[in-house]
Amino acid sequence: MKNSSKPTTGNIFTALRYSLASVFVVSSTFAVADQQGTSTLHISYAAQSSAYALTSSGSQSASIQSASIQSATNKGSEEAVKAPPYKKPVTLHLVGDSTMSDKPMLSYPERGWGQLLPEFMLPNLNIKNHAANGRSTKRFVDEGRWQLLLSDLSEGDFVAIQFGHNDQKQSDPARYADPENAYPAYLNQFVQDVEAKGASVIIASSICRRHFTEEGVLKRTLLAYADAAKKVAAQNNVPFIPMNALTCDFLAKVGEPNSNHYFIKVPADLYARYPEGKTDDTHLNVVGAAKMAQIFVRQLKATAHPLSKYVYRDTL
Repeated sequence: MKNSSKPTTGNIFTALRYSLASVFVVSSTFAVADQQGTSTLHISYAAQSSAYALTSSGSQSASIQSASIQSATNKGSEEAVKAPPYKKPVTLHLVGDSTMSDKPMLSYPERGWGQLLPEFMLPNLNIKNHAANGRSTKRFVDEGRWQLLLSDLSEGDFVAIQFGHNDQKQSDPARYADPENAYPAYLNQFVQDVEAKGASVIIASSICRRHFTEEGVLKRTLLAYADAAKKVAAQNNVPFIPMNALTCDFLAKVGEPNSNHYFIKVPADLYARYPEGKTDDTHLNVVGAAKMAQIFVRQLKATAHPLSKYVYRDTL
């Protein structure tokens, strides 16, 4: 009977063959390493390590798992490095008077066109309405409202400015800004302040008042301020939206009777504040505010202004 504890001739031959092969691989590795440098040695060693791992299924699983974890870690680190920094959404700031401002008392029909503007724009444009009733360029500055806006302004934002209705009130020194000197001086300062913050300005002239003569001809009562706003925009090379001309043209086209649909016409015995009713040819109802906002939006599109990419629709 053969002794099973002794290796057979075949087993001895196999052992010698693998030993000689190992010596040959190591010798070859060092020979090549002398010629090509340590990087080749590292590669050859890695190849031998992989071959060694295949001799054990347990070792193979551990190696693959370790490699997968390391790969995922490296990928996560790479993505973290490449991830773009947080970018604040673009904001459009509205600056103006009561024809633009938000009206919090929704039970009363008055609206500002800035209040309806978000209905035309995509939600990824943040709209902040700083406009306030009874304000002129002068009063907006004197009350600290302009400085407050600047503190809220970020690089890349937009500021749309529309004044004029209250600037022309000579009987009120707190608001009056003449169209030849004070009014354009304030607008010029607005442009400089906004651009110093890395933001962009849009100058808009005042919307039209609904004033018709007895013959049914529309009276354009804000031309001096509209012209001054246009000149300031041209001097500073900033976009100008001729809201006065566009809205006056619209009212003239629809005519005196039909233009009533866009302004405040309050009947008697409905609102406690106006028991006798009210007729207002300056301030807008919801239809008028929507129409003025539509005119503004369509002008953005017509001039291919950067904000036009945020326009969601131009009809409600």
